[in-house]
Amino acid sequence: MSGDKLHVIALISGGKDSFYSLLHCIHHGHRIVALANLFPSSAADGSTAVRAIEPGCHGDSPSGRTGHHEHAPCVPEKDLNSFMYQTVGHDIIPLYASATRLPLYRQAILGTSLCRGRDYDYASVHGQGPVAAGDETESMLPLLRAVMARHPDANALCSGAILSTYQRTRVESVALRLGLAPLSYLWKYPLLPSVPGAPADEAQLLRDMAAAGVEARIIKVASAGLDEHHLWERVTSETGVRRVKAALRKFGAAEGASLGEGGEFETIVVDGPAILFKKRIAVPVGGRSVVSEGGGSAWLMLRGAKLEDKPVQEPEPQLSVRVPGLLGPLFQSVADSLDQPAPAPARQAAGFTSSKLVPKSNVHLRADSDTSHWVVAADPSAGGGSCIHAETINVVDKIKLLLSTNGLEPCQITSVIILLRSMADFASVNTEYGKLFTRPNPPSRITVSCGDLLPPGRNIVSYMTAPVANARVARTGLHVQSRSYWAPANIGPYSQAIETAVSVDGEPTGLRSVLISGQIPLLPASMALPPASKTSVQEQIVLSLQHLWRIGAEMKVQCWSSATAYFARQHGDSAAQKSTMMLAGRAWKLAHGSPDDDDDGGGGGDDDDGGPDLWDLKYNKQFRALGPTETETSCPSIPDWSAYTLRQQNEPGSCIPPVFAAEVESLPRGSLVEWHAHNGLKNIEAGSVELIHFTTAGTDGTGGWQSWHMTVKAGENHVVFTAMAYPGASHDGAVEFDVLQRELGPRYQESMHRLQPNMSSPANLLPYLGYVDLNRTEGLWRHKGGAGIDMAFAVVPCHSIWGPTGQRLTAVAFYKAILTASDVRGMEQDMVGVGVKEY
Repeated sequence: MSGDKLHVIALISGGKDSFYSLLHCIHHGHRIVALANLFPSSAADGSTAVRAIEPGCHGDSPSGRTGHHEHAPCVPEKDLNSFMYQTVGHDIIPLYASATRLPLYRQAILGTSLCRGRDYDYASVHGQGPVAAGDETESMLPLLRAVMARHPDANALCSGAILSTYQRTRVESVALRLGLAPLSYLWKYPLLPSVPGAPADEAQLLRDMAAAGVEARIIKVASAGLDEHHLWERVTSETGVRRVKAALRKFGAAEGASLGEGGEFETIVVDGPAILFKKRIAVPVGGRSVVSEGGGSAWLMLRGAKLEDKPVQEPEPQLSVRVPGLLGPLFQSVADSLDQPAPAPARQAAGFTSSKLVPKSNVHLRADSDTSHWVVAADPSAGGGSCIHAETINVVDKIKLLLSTNGLEPCQITSVIILLRSMADFASVNTEYGKLFTRPNPPSRITVSCGDLLPPGRNIVSYMTAPVANARVARTGLHVQSRSYWAPANIGPYSQAIETAVSVDGEPTGLRSVLISGQIPLLPASMALPPASKTSVQEQIVLSLQHLWRIGAEMKVQCWSSATAYFARQHGDSAAQKSTMMLAGRAWKLAHGSPDDDDDGGGGGDDDDGGPDLWDLKYNKQFRALGPTETETSCPSIPDWSAYTLRQQNEPGSCIPPVFAAEVESLPRGSLVEWHAHNGLKNIEAGSVELIHFTTAGTDGTGGWQSWHMTVKAGENHVVFTAMAYPGASHDGAVEFDVLQRELGPRYQESMHRLQPNMSSPANLLPYLGYVDLNRTEGLWRHKGGAGIDMAFAVVPCHSIWGPTGQRLTAVAFYKAILTASDVRGMEQDMVGVGVKEY
């Protein structure tokens, strides 16, 4: 449904956010078919039926036809304080049907908040029997089913989530189970490009609502500097913004407070632009009575509300909602710089000669023995070389067996790379592959098509990464499945990012690794690619790189270890290929900037400890007790220069991780480019990162091996991320892959000894990932006994590979290892199984 005009059910609470999100749906040409609302069961007179209220009718019976008066009923003097739904002001919501001339469907909230994790694990909870049925989130299901029965063309659901992962994941869970596309146009809205010249603060959203004609009144306050004197304040006005900010400032309010995201206040919308509100709602002064709940919490009981006619305007004013700019300041600057001629290439320095982070004596190198890397390909007979569906089922069955044999579950997989012969098979693969994952936050994923570069008779090859069974690697993730302006939704069986602890001997260190899915240049609001006639490869490079940066910032990534930009096959000459590939290197370098640059401010995010986020922790008295008194949610820029040593900060050019360009057959959705960051690193100690670059002695970097080593402190040890690049030469003829593979080990050891001269000699460690130019290499796919593929490590076959400075390469390999500064018992045992096995 990407780019299509949708038929939307608008989930409303009466508050400002749900209505402003609804207006963005209208702005994008979607049609609102109905409003849907959940209200406290205490006001339901025991009925659980869905109540339909047609425009011009008002009532609380199932038929919705108890009368034609337009006054709201009285309600009990108690607020439900739901974790999920706003319930204050629900007594006037029936008036919205006539005010907007849209049918309204209402149902009582059933159950309470039983599942309080940040991510809503419906499948796990459902397996426990009555728990899911008793969670208030499930109240949406019968309500929306009733709406869909009356409006069978409905195919989308919009909600007003801004910063609350708690709310967003629950709405997404229900929407996707019903086949509805979730829309959350306000997701991260306050962190996206603002109005030029406007105050750079989150309250700009309130000003945007006011500019759109939304009249929202505060009807509940919950301390944090606000009191009952702020009740009925028109918060969508400049005066209201100033008063709220002034009150909150006294208490050092956290991010989102000015919007009420921490439960500081709640609102009711009484009017909006003429395209939606045909009448306005009026509440007499005498009908607004304060109900105090104690602890600084108070809300308004609203009685006597009625509809009033609005002045007729001819012609009707056009809807005015602000859509954030596609590119933030940083990436607009990158785009502008790429429009300029490329600067003359500078001679690449060899970097520092050794690392100062690790003592020079008693140093050992060993593989990352807490992570498993597997190659999984279908048996030759599975699909007969033509049936991708059968091949995928075979691959999925092998993955299940592999996980079971190693004491793992699908939810522990951290990342997957899928190589397809044809990108047309993507949807079919997704159907079967997705059946592996029934829990929140499936693994991150990169998918590319390699065409006929895949082994004969195989249409799919997959590479998986997962922790070994005894490794304690707490896993969290980011899986945004709603359309927004922030970054593309991931509606398939993969997350934007998966985060795990870097472990040594099964014990987690403080260092965390973030694995991010491949990013293509989709327009987030429509999930469509920019029109081919109106976009260039340069623009696609910048937009998809911004997606990577925003996800990284949301996950609080401080630096990348390395990256690859995949490009769809180009059939032009070598000079044109080189020019295109170099654009990726320039964009990568420009995005890193220098320590003197200002922060982009475009990432921002929730707490990511796997538990409730800011909104969840502060929403009411019961939940506040679960969280800290203050929550810091701001993200560092990428890179966080404080993570590097001072001498590297003084030479920012030496801190830019290596980036490579790989030409494959095609990419998802016909994209021209897809970004793949190999590791995002966070929780780094200040001054503990060094990036060392070596070239083969006696060369200028154009003829011999090159290596990049990023060393990062992790407790008592250091993690070393290494990229090895082999240029080779086309006139030398194709090199046998076996020969190249045998040379990798010694070259890697040689380079590591340059990094640490006194290091003990490691075994012949293998990389966890490689890229090979099959125009310069032969014999990649070896078969064992005619049945399986004999792969020593994960390899992506390419039409061409290019280095950071535009040099064509024959092969690139990536390693992850641990440097220990003390004797390691059983080191030989740790080396067992370092290579990648094929299953």
